[in-house]
Amino acid sequence: MPIPDGLDRIDLRGIAAHGHHGVFDDEKRDGQTFIADVSLGLDLGPAAREHDLTKTVHYGILAQQIHDAIVNDPVDLIETVALRMVDLCLAEESVQWVSVTVHKPEAPIAVTFDDVAVTIERSKL
Repeated sequence: MPIPDGLDRIDLRGIAAHGHHGVFDDEKRDGQTFIADVSLGLDLGPAAREHDLTKTVHYGILAQQIHDAIVNDPVDLIETVALRMVDLCLAEESVQWVSVTVHKPEAPIAVTFDDVAVTIERSKL
């Protein structure tokens, strides 16, 4: 799902944290690194014209919330973590579209791989 026409974009890439998500006992016990990439679709015109932070997204606060979604409340699936992040983003009034990718580069996969990731995209439109 591409970003809808007429929306601008804010990207937060590479938000990394140690979380305890996974279906295996050692994943829950030991944890591992998770990395989140977030793209927000919104109209940045009002904020830019008026120099008004309240008309955009405070990405410092959102980055902390994304970090906390990785660190807190362990779940079995990274799909659940990604959806949790999507819901956080869409709770921002100005955000009309969001794409969240959660990477699990240390996933317990038996073959050589670089990364495994889940992407969820949603729109208020």
